[in-house]
Parts: sequence; C-alpha cells; structure tokens
Amino acid sequence: MPKKVAVGLVTRDSAAKTRRVELPRLIQHPKYKKYLRRRTICHVHDEKEESNMGDTVEIIECRPYSKTKRWELVRVVTKSTAVDLAAMKAAKAAEAESQES
Repeated sequence: MPKKVAVGLVTRDSAAKTRRVELPRLIQHPKYKKYLRRRTICHVHDEKEESNMGDTVEIIECRPYSKTKRWELVRVVTKSTAVDLAAMKAAKAAEAESQES
C-alpha cells in the first residue's frame, strides 16, 4: 500500500526535530449542506530542521517516531515571508546604541 503524501502549513517549531503541521480541509454538513473548515494536526519529524514557522511543507507517512509523531518531512514547498517585528526593533535599537557610543 502506498504511503500518504500531504501538503500543509507549519504552525509550531519549538521542539527539536519536530514540527506541527496543519492540513486544512473542507467538509459538508450532512443536514444543512454548509461547508465547514476543519483541520488535521500532524506531528512531523524534521531531521535537518530545515522548516520554520509559517512554511508550507510536503510530508509523507512513516514509521512511528514517538507516541504522536508518524510523519516525515519530504521538502519545504515555500518559505514563510512573515517578518518578526520584535527582532527588527531589537536590531534597530542595538544599531542606534552602537552609533551613540
């Protein structure tokens, strides 16, 4: 039986070599026929730690690495373009401080 392959968004990267990936999907309500947004959470093994928060990644089913981790990172499809404002402010403050000295 072939392994499942999915594409999702990295929502958490705080643990070492582990990423939390959300797979969005739409389901139709059985009675009212309205489409509802649902998500599946997968814990993914990222050996080289090449993905970060906000990246779109491709994952594949694998052997269990732990109680919840059953997916492996194949590749990073797109990198995140989000900007960390706190880091930018800290860098700007450090630059201003060094120019004053």
